[in-house]
Amino acid sequence: MQVSQKPEDIRFQSSLELLAKQVVEGFITGLHKSPFHGFSVEFAEHRLYNNGDSVKSIDWKLFAKTDKLFSKRYEEETNLRCQFVVDVSSSMYFPDDKYNKLIFSVQSVAALIYLLKRQRDAFGLSLFTDELKLNTAAKSTGVHQKYLFTKLEEVLAGAKINVKTDVPSALHQIADLIHQRSLVIIFSDMFQNANGVAELERVFAALQHLKFNKHEVVVFNVTDKAKELNFNFENRPYEFVDMESGAVLKAHSSKVKDAYITQMNDFKAKLNLKCAQYKIDMVDADINAGFNHILEAYLIKRQKMC
Repeated sequence: MQVSQKPEDIRFQSSLELLAKQVVEGFITGLHKSPFHGFSVEFAEHRLYNNGDSVKSIDWKLFAKTDKLFSKRYEEETNLRCQFVVDVSSSMYFPDDKYNKLIFSVQSVAALIYLLKRQRDAFGLSLFTDELKLNTAAKSTGVHQKYLFTKLEEVLAGAKINVKTDVPSALHQIADLIHQRSLVIIFSDMFQNANGVAELERVFAALQHLKFNKHEVVVFNVTDKAKELNFNFENRPYEFVDMESGAVLKAHSSKVKDAYITQMNDFKAKLNLKCAQYKIDMVDADINAGFNHILEAYLIKRQKMC
């Protein structure tokens, strides 16, 4: 079953679980059955190789010594532990209630949860603003899936005004709470309160904390590209309102556009550079492209890398 490709046409008229099922069955068909499989595993013991086992698991060094085929057995080798981290601060409700960065993020997480559940992989959820609002352990049960879908639907119940964000603090807390190696997927615009370079360094330190704890980290940098990156506004005066602080700035769009784009490009360049240095996968997620297109492109890319 195919889902509309236009983001403005995708709504939660039915349950979040049904939407996730439709999307997964629509764009995962034909992909490797487990695009994420094989990351979060730790060696446990050897066992005799059986016909039909993957040759990738054969310990060739042991074969050279014993002339017998042994497979490496891993703890929970069929399960990936994945922690979804979603920014639910006020800025994520941009640009409006009909379709915004938070709806994009929730739709994406729901589809990935459904995919992981079908693969019998474990998934957890963390929600944060300027503090950690929710953090669940990673489980693979149907009951846990329904619980997370309920929490995600609650997030969409209504817009929150003047709720600030603190990405670094939340990520540090999450790094301390996840005790087993996991795939950590972050959905955030990564915007911090105005403290320039100092705030960026705090974000980088938090991401490095996750990497230091041996987690694989993927950041979906969720933005409205047209407005937030390219500053595509009509050539006239505007009243810009900070969704997190409520501060108001009156300005003519054409007079501030160049300076805005310069600062935004600098921010993006630094973020991409640091993520590359820390081997963090950065995904530019434009909400206007539709979450299904973004996820499909990323899963195909990841499959080719495996």
